[in-house]
Amino acid sequence: MHIPAGPRLEPIVTLEATGGELERRLWERLAPAHWPIDPHHLPAGTALVGGAVRDALLGQLRERPDLDLVVPAGAIALGQRLARQWGGSCVVLDRRRDIARLVLADWTIDLARQEGTTLSDDLGRRDFSANAIALPLPPGAPLLDPTGGLAALRRGQLVAVAEANLIDDPLRLLRGIRLRWQLQLQLEPTTAGWIAAHAHRLVAVAGERVLSELQQLAVAAHGEQGLAQALELGLLTPWAVDAGAAPRLAVLDAGAPARLGLDAAESAAALPLARLAALLPGQAVRDLRGSRRLQRQCGELRHWWQRLRELGGAAALAALEEGERLRLQGQLETTLPALLLALPAPQARSALARWRDGDDPLFHPRPPLSGDRLGELLAVPPGPELGELLRHLTRERAFGRLPVSGEREALAAARLWLGQRRGYQRRV
Repeated sequence: MHIPAGPRLEPIVTLEATGGELERRLWERLAPAHWPIDPHHLPAGTALVGGAVRDALLGQLRERPDLDLVVPAGAIALGQRLARQWGGSCVVLDRRRDIARLVLADWTIDLARQEGTTLSDDLGRRDFSANAIALPLPPGAPLLDPTGGLAALRRGQLVAVAEANLIDDPLRLLRGIRLRWQLQLQLEPTTAGWIAAHAHRLVAVAGERVLSELQQLAVAAHGEQGLAQALELGLLTPWAVDAGAAPRLAVLDAGAPARLGLDAAESAAALPLARLAALLPGQAVRDLRGSRRLQRQCGELRHWWQRLRELGGAAALAALEEGERLRLQGQLETTLPALLLALPAPQARSALARWRDGDDPLFHPRPPLSGDRLGELLAVPPGPELGELLRHLTRERAFGRLPVSGEREALAAARLWLGQRRGYQRRV
């Protein structure tokens, strides 16, 4: 799962790349003394590459950044040895290319064998110049930047290393959009042209990998614009994403949680989900191998957005027929803020206030008595009749015809319903 960047620091990418000051500041930010392994236990020729170096330069480094290390040889064997030595676990990511992932407490360290005869050769095979900057270990060695990543970052641009590198792994096409919005860079025009020209190749990538990039993009501060750009460039055409996704995404900007009044935790859960649901139809989530939970959540949100638009927006919540309203509240009990983000704010705030009350009988629908208790007191065996009775009592409680608590009233209502139902069945 993607973790957003921490608080922004002052970028240091503008420092002069000679004299060692830039490297000194980089190591100061990377703080190797706090890493879960001592860098001196890594083999000679090891270099830190990729996101940690890039984010430290831009002032966007997280407290525990993912570390990508290139080693001269034997990456998997090294990862297994370090896991034993430091009490972690090692996962083989690519045996042929000798890539492993070392997990130590809250840290993730990727180890990869150098490709090519030199580190510069390896960096020249990477996706974007921002990710092709290496900081050799131990501290003191000069920064290695054979593809012009520092200059591109100073210009505020994301630049592909080579067209062939994008084609080599078409997921890099979508990753370029994601990095552009996560890092708040501009796509260099030639790079943008390559992404558009080869967008059709993304369909060859495993769905899980595509969905992971989309999920990370949905988390970004301006992720709605990034998802809309991916749609505009044709990257999502194979998954039948309709043109109506763009206006749906437009209302889910970074200010939407504040307009609704969501707190940070609510926003972190609701906004990315709302953006994904606005973008992806249910079949697309299935084709991208999304979890059943995500398929259900996206499908439900899209269904209820459409239904409420038909009835006039947030105010239409109160206009829904009781059974339909109860289905909405039951299906969206945990995800209602994601629905409300796309609705007019005044009425949505009122609904949010009720949703925050965990005892609200409509927004958190529950029967007043459990099925076991009803079966015990009224001799109703498990089965369809008991299920219908529980739904009836839940509805009565949700719409104020039963007290929120009170076994006596609930039992009286249950007996009345059973008498009426059984009497009707005898008549017919």
